Amino acid sequence: MSNEYDVAIIGGGLVGASLACALDETGVRVAVIEAVSRRAESQPSYDDRVLAIAPGSRRILETAGIWREIAPGAVVPIRTIHVSDRGRFGFTRLNHRRHGTDAMGYAVPARELGAAMDRRLRQLAGVTMICPAEVTGLNPLPDRITLDLCQGAGEVHAADRERRENRTEAEAKLVVFADGADSSMRGSLDFETTRRDYGQCVILTTVTPHLPHRNIAYERFTDTGPMALLPSSNNRYTVVWTTKSDQVEELLQCPDDEFLYRLQRRFGDRAGELRKLGMRKTYPLSFVGVKNPVRPRIVIAGNAAHTIHPVAGQGFNLGLRDVATLAEVLSDAALEGRDIGGMDVLNTYWNWRRQDTRRMSGFTDGLIRLFSNNSLPLAMVRDSALLAVDLVPPIQDLLVKRTMGLAGRLPRLTRGLPLRNADAN
Repeated sequence: MSNEYDVAIIGGGLVGASLACALDETGVRVAVIEAVSRRAESQPSYDDRVLAIAPGSRRILETAGIWREIAPGAVVPIRTIHVSDRGRFGFTRLNHRRHGTDAMGYAVPARELGAAMDRRLRQLAGVTMICPAEVTGLNPLPDRITLDLCQGAGEVHAADRERRENRTEAEAKLVVFADGADSSMRGSLDFETTRRDYGQCVILTTVTPHLPHRNIAYERFTDTGPMALLPSSNNRYTVVWTTKSDQVEELLQCPDDEFLYRLQRRFGDRAGELRKLGMRKTYPLSFVGVKNPVRPRIVIAGNAAHTIHPVAGQGFNLGLRDVATLAEVLSDAALEGRDIGGMDVLNTYWNWRRQDTRRMSGFTDGLIRLFSNNSLPLAMVRDSALLAVDLVPPIQDLLVKRTMGLAGRLPRLTRGLPLRNADAN
């Protein structure tokens, strides 16, 4: 098998796998290099989170052939979103009928979406999976990058990694870092990066309300961070409870009935009585932003380029917009016979993505700062803003269009168009 590729994607998680699927129809030779086993249950990003997939993101996944591979019943449409400020008067209601859509979004377990991507990848002749394998070095050349690989990494003893038979090389015109928020590749090349610890953790679990959830999602701002309830299958809610880092261990260790009591007290009774607590998991929250994610023959995408707060559920959607834009830019460049790793091509990508990335990063970061401040005058301002979104249609329309991923210049995949359709331009 040839070890020469057009694009090498480092990281086979949700963003890396999506990009590989999106590029398949373009004729670009793709390699996905992943450090852990290809089995969906082994992939760290295919975890117990439930992702809120925006309508624009659904179109991307549909056009890339991924959406149809999701298991029946795994997708739960979100028809209404109710946003409120705990203990205060501000609230906003967003309903799909008001915006002429099938849903405001779709709740999909990350594990199910990852399994769908794996099924799709197995159908693609133009994508090579190099897995498990780790990239141990990058060697830039004028027309390509050589990647030093250690195959079997993650499944062999550390001492065995030095054996020659585990070492190999691959070459690519472009390397995409999609290896997550803690990207080792990004760190090894000293990209200028902003980091900020929010001092918060998210607790993930499930509950069953005694009332039907009616496809309503809730986002409730509290003094310790936002709390979201996403409608899930079997009339459950997925709970995304943001709390201060020094409080998380107590909440993880307390008995189920005590946890449910605290959850109910903090959230309120709007969703009815919450019962049947599921397993609790947690992870810390931080902000990571790369100032410029492109260099000659290198692009950083997804969480490796921008890790944002999960408030409003925008993180994966932002990464999918990276995928749709990069796939289109590379497809056009390849069709025109241009060097897909050249800076003119990569700058085209970043100039397209810069505004959306910075706007959404600022939006989510600003929400956390705004709703974490208990100043009474500031609380009056933010609650008035929530009511304005609820009562003033143009304000709501603008907000919804952006969070749905349908604002600004849209890539072809977001419009449901194939990359190589000549009429799509």
